[in-house]
Amino acid sequence: MKFSQWLALAALMAAGVLFWSLREVLIHLFAGVVLAMALCTLVGELRSRKPMPRSMALLICLVALVLVVSMATAIVVPPFTEQFHQLLLQLPSAAKELWKLAIGAINQTSAMVYGVNNSKGGWEEQLFANGLNALPDGASLASGVREGLQGLLGLAGNLGSGLVQLLFVLAMSLMVAVQPTAYRDVAISLLPSFYRRRARSILSQCGDALSSWMVGVLISSFCVALLAAVGLSLLGIKLVMANALLAGMLNVIPNVGPTLSTIFPMSVALLDAPWKAVAVLGLYVVIQNLESYVITPSVMHHQVKLLPGLTLTAQFVFTVVFGPLGLLLALPLAVVLQVLIREVVIHDLLDPWKKKRLAP
Repeated sequence: MKFSQWLALAALMAAGVLFWSLREVLIHLFAGVVLAMALCTLVGELRSRKPMPRSMALLICLVALVLVVSMATAIVVPPFTEQFHQLLLQLPSAAKELWKLAIGAINQTSAMVYGVNNSKGGWEEQLFANGLNALPDGASLASGVREGLQGLLGLAGNLGSGLVQLLFVLAMSLMVAVQPTAYRDVAISLLPSFYRRRARSILSQCGDALSSWMVGVLISSFCVALLAAVGLSLLGIKLVMANALLAGMLNVIPNVGPTLSTIFPMSVALLDAPWKAVAVLGLYVVIQNLESYVITPSVMHHQVKLLPGLTLTAQFVFTVVFGPLGLLLALPLAVVLQVLIREVVIHDLLDPWKKKRLAP
């Protein structure tokens, strides 16, 4: 290799190390770009239906989004606050009932295995007595309190850092949404002049792919909300609208969101009848399987041609690299990388190299 090639390789490796050290900043920048693309998609749809200045369309979209979020919060938060208050009041009695059921089941199992005469009775009293003997003394209690306070301070610090990161993402998305062309031109100007026209086309394809992904997410979330509403109505669960809306909203978060959405309807059902909570769990397991293996793969394959195996791999890899935010942005990252690999690596690098190798 020539000196210039070694220099280019060293520069590429240095750029890789720099990007790796700044991966948290880059993932937040990408989150801002995704939100900006969502705003730009809404603005484009509004202007296609009714011609108006872009600033006016952006203002209308922002006001509409604030109203929708406020209405969703008003629908979801107050009913669940009341239900959780009632649940907390009934937790002691529910815990006693569960304790009695557990003791009865274990005693019956012990009687079936060892026989009625050989079963050791009073084991629950012994367990309770051992638990009392294992209570911490004053020194260990003070140490536990100190560790708890340190944990609370760490949690407060993490919440403050998360709030700052959220404000940064929102600010970036608004600034990019106001002047998307200017930011795109700045990014293109950093590339060599012979590749700028091609890069403009690739960025346009990335934007179209992200818009298609957003439409697919909306369709998938709507299907999940509809299935949840129908199932909860058939089971006679309270707060059907709030639970269905919450299931559709949390469906945006892969894997974790559907699990979190199960907690609220199960809590509401537990206040009515324990068997309804189990039925709600079964209902959400069925909905999650339908969403994971039927709805989302079909919608995403139709919208962005993203294979289910690549989707699962992207979620695992980006979660390991970027953390929880990487899991949330795994699908849009996979969509953008799919376009970049297809256009840059395959079309611009591998296809010309293959033609040169096959040329006589």
